[in-house]
Amino acid sequence: MTPTTPRRPFTRRQLFGFGIGAAATGLLAGCAVPGSTNVNKAGLIPAAAGGETVTLTYWAWLKDLQKVCDVWNAENPKIQVQANWIPGGNSGGYQKMYSALAAGGGPDIGQVELRQIPEFMLANGLVDLARYGAKDFQSKYDEAAWAQVEFVDGVYGIPQDTGPMGFYYQTAILEQAGGEPPATWDEWKVLADKVRKTGKQNYLEVFPVADASPFAAYAQQAGARWFKVDGDEWVVDMTDDATMKVADFFDGCIDAGLVDTSAGAYSPGWYAACASGRIAAVTSASWGDALIESIQGGKGKWKVAPMQKWDASGFGSSAIGGSSAAVLANAKHPKEALEFITWMTTSEEGINAMIKYCGIGWSPAKDYIGAQRQKPSAWFSGQNYNEDVFVPAAKEQNVDWSWSPVTQSAFTSLQNQFRRKITGNLKLSDAVELAQAEIVQSFKEKGLSVRTAR
Repeated sequence: MTPTTPRRPFTRRQLFGFGIGAAATGLLAGCAVPGSTNVNKAGLIPAAAGGETVTLTYWAWLKDLQKVCDVWNAENPKIQVQANWIPGGNSGGYQKMYSALAAGGGPDIGQVELRQIPEFMLANGLVDLARYGAKDFQSKYDEAAWAQVEFVDGVYGIPQDTGPMGFYYQTAILEQAGGEPPATWDEWKVLADKVRKTGKQNYLEVFPVADASPFAAYAQQAGARWFKVDGDEWVVDMTDDATMKVADFFDGCIDAGLVDTSAGAYSPGWYAACASGRIAAVTSASWGDALIESIQGGKGKWKVAPMQKWDASGFGSSAIGGSSAAVLANAKHPKEALEFITWMTTSEEGINAMIKYCGIGWSPAKDYIGAQRQKPSAWFSGQNYNEDVFVPAAKEQNVDWSWSPVTQSAFTSLQNQFRRKITGNLKLSDAVELAQAEIVQSFKEKGLSVRTAR
């Protein structure tokens, strides 16, 4: 599917709404960011003098990130990088960053999920890397990945990894059900019914009411764009035809008993169900392969197919997850930080090290997926699924999709309302509408101008 109009990322003024972002700064995470309000209006911080050794700090929850930094450090004695582990973003990592920024400190580089970048921008917590030459590297990245870090007049992070999606499945269970990997969601529904008929506890997939990420990804694939701008006003559009189509589809699947809603993918119950053959498949991101490999006795029983489409001409994939390496507002050496993070995310050395030591999701680099991912996988039945499935998937996404400064509260609202499908039989379409009203209120509480599209 090709968007009918070119993607127009938000300007900083549109992000803040009527220019009041500074007034709203203290509303995010309960803290303001001293000295950062004009960080992207002040003069450029010059590169270090020729004889000076620079030490950059990098806060992230990636395991063994220091080993990646050591590969760089060995070849770049004048720019050394020290990695510091922090908890996952919403498990305390973001609060740690916000608190450090509020105290006038913080690292040079921070791991910030792609969907969290607008919230950090609202807090004036990120350096506009376009001022230091980031756009010179744009052609090296997948379009969908770059679209999440660029906001018209600036670049507020460098894509670190992404999560294009595919359909992981157990071959024997699909064969038993007399089905094949589905090309469309309608075919997926037929297959789900066939799998249900193989046993009363058997399901094709789960639909997690306590995690809105998959639903958002499905809506994104259907062509939805929940957050837009009109002049200086935010427009929230979550009851559009694309989103309602997805909600009605899964409403019907839940009512017909075609999906398991008791647990989400990668939960202990899910692993047990997959191992015993009660869950046949999962539509998930590229990084799901490492998690699926933890299924007991699963080696050689799984394969990967392209994600099923909403219609024949629709987007071929979607995305869940993905992070950026962002330069935080109080960084003393943004130019050197940019040099390191672009090496880490585009060079063969950097990408291979990130896969080997950190187990990153999909490489955002346009032309290199990593040596390890160019080989067939014994675990996935000898399939070269990364090149067969995820290389195309990374290029078949909805690049018009954008996140907003209220992403976390948006997910909380959706999840709370989705649970009512199970506890009170609320229709998913009604749940989305109720969540939208709460999300609009979240914009207002941050001092942002907002309206709904319909």
